[in-house]
Amino acid sequence: MANELQGKTIAFLAAPEGVEQVELTEPWRAVERAGGEPRLVSTRPGRMQAFNHFDKGDTFEVDATVDGASPDDFDGLVLPGGVANPDFLRTRPEAVAFVRRFFEAGKPVAAICHALWTLAEAGVARGRRLTSWPSLRTDLRNAGADWVDEEVVVDESGPNVLVTSRKPDDLKAFSQAAVEAFQR
Repeated sequence: MANELQGKTIAFLAAPEGVEQVELTEPWRAVERAGGEPRLVSTRPGRMQAFNHFDKGDTFEVDATVDGASPDDFDGLVLPGGVANPDFLRTRPEAVAFVRRFFEAGKPVAAICHALWTLAEAGVARGRRLTSWPSLRTDLRNAGADWVDEEVVVDESGPNVLVTSRKPDDLKAFSQAAVEAFQR
């Protein structure tokens, strides 16, 4: 992975607090290694606080806010997990609309772990084959998704490519599949 994403900018959407750090940093590094430019988008400017499960991790500088950014500015979207992160995002109409617009524009989206709550809230899970942290299974099925328990799922049945994974143990496969989706 050297220059597969050269000239491509990938949005990483995270709440001001609560993102699972490794689910942000590992795909971020994969995008950088592939020659792409990752950009951190949040609901507030400044720095966002990541977590290592329940413990505070590092903070990261926000590059843009959802109300000032447009999917037109990006070639793809990564939704990292953590329980608090998507739970916060799905309560913010501007964040939900930001996610939905990637699907409407036909741009690839990659979501891992609990991040799929935001997809359910955006109304974009219906009819899609996907995976997530197991406790979201019922929520996603209720949202009309075909939930499966697999390391990584690449669904091309909708308006865009959707890459999903279950947990941090899946990050290598998730990051590779995301980079491949963003190459298109």
